[in-house]
Amino acid sequence: MTLEYKQLKTQLLAEKERLEAQIKDTAPVAVANVGYGNHMADDASYAYEQATSFSLQQNVKGLLAQVNEALARFENGTYGVCAQCGQSIDHARLKAIPYAPLCIHCAQAKNH
Repeated sequence: MTLEYKQLKTQLLAEKERLEAQIKDTAPVAVANVGYGNHMADDASYAYEQATSFSLQQNVKGLLAQVNEALARFENGTYGVCAQCGQSIDHARLKAIPYAPLCIHCAQAKNH
């Protein structure tokens, strides 16, 4: 493993820790008795906050899954190899998105 890949792995491990901490810190808080004697605007605010918190936490969990998948690719020796075409993923792309599973060409084709 090259020094550059070791740095990327270290970056992924740090990102994993950060995301796991963020998930713990942003656990959605259920508001009891919504709709029971509260003002409608208060209920709407609580519902909005819950939905926003849940959505943000789902996004963080999705990112954590991508980071864990990248770390698994390190373990099985496929990190830096496009999961679709099998070509090497450009190092600049991995520096920008260290958990990227696809080369830029496959990623662009997937999004169109």
